Amino acid sequence: MNLHKKIGVLVVNVGTPDTPEVPDVRKYLREFLSDPRVIDIPAIARFLLLNLIILPFRSKKSSHAYKMIWKSEGSPLLLHGKALAENVNQILGESYTVEFCMRYQSPSMDSAVKKLLDKNVDEIIVFPLFPQYSSAATGTVFEKIGKICNSMWNVPRLKYISYFYDDVRFIDSFYAVAKPQIDQFKADYVLFSYHGLPERHVRKSDISPKQEHCLEKKNCCASIQAENKYCYRAQSYATTRSLAKLLKLTDENHMTSFQSRLGRDPWIKPYTDLVLPEIAAKGFKRIAVICPAFVADCLETLEEIQMRAREQWLALGGEDLTLVTSLNSHLKWCETVADLIREN
Repeated sequence: MNLHKKIGVLVVNVGTPDTPEVPDVRKYLREFLSDPRVIDIPAIARFLLLNLIILPFRSKKSSHAYKMIWKSEGSPLLLHGKALAENVNQILGESYTVEFCMRYQSPSMDSAVKKLLDKNVDEIIVFPLFPQYSSAATGTVFEKIGKICNSMWNVPRLKYISYFYDDVRFIDSFYAVAKPQIDQFKADYVLFSYHGLPERHVRKSDISPKQEHCLEKKNCCASIQAENKYCYRAQSYATTRSLAKLLKLTDENHMTSFQSRLGRDPWIKPYTDLVLPEIAAKGFKRIAVICPAFVADCLETLEEIQMRAREQWLALGGEDLTLVTSLNSHLKWCETVADLIREN
């Protein structure tokens, strides 16, 4: 046994533009949305959709949104990621070296792997920061690391952390962050809002013989079974059940929804922006929104929920809406990440 083994850790999030200006946002969106795991349609159709519809119209709109949340030091997602990596590295000690990177844009996975190899690590643990598995997020990180290693003569030993949606320490971390905020806000309703996916992604994750489970059976996400063990929607509902139990929520004062849909294809339901009127119609006034698909606050939480969803809620006659801040670099979360790494 090598008592002095050096372990490299690649902590990966989706990505962020270098600046909130239109050219950098367009560059980021081009790389992100060109990935066939993200927009899983034929290459020619994806090229036309991206270059004729999405980039010409969405780049400016997204640039405006990024400017609303951008900090003087840079992108919130990048700042939280760096802080997490630094804290986890301190917790793990000298036998580990942790590099934070993005699947798209900077800091790139290629540069982070090079840094680890330059430090002569004996193995690399790949840790995508996505609690629930999806091919469009976790899958593309694993595919990318494979492409990076394909160009190497000496390929390092690789280990993977695929998901942690049901890990009790992850749940406890979110509870530790969420509980004080919900209590202080005096919420009368809690909405668990997850990033959405096209329905076809969920159907493709169904491993039953005829793909007859996901979105086909009634209450298909009520529990994790062999058929839906890779189902992002089912894993999201499992996360909600665990958190709702700890928070002592009833069926009447919480629900799960999905946000950030793009295009006209059907995405997994219910949609966050469409359930808000339903919640308001029931007479609830103070709603707290938790986003357990995001371990760091970013565009989707800060602009889409804290700003746009709150504006929508107030227009519906609600008293107030608060975003429950994410795990970011909370100490309990840093300790959880360190534990998950040690186990691998």
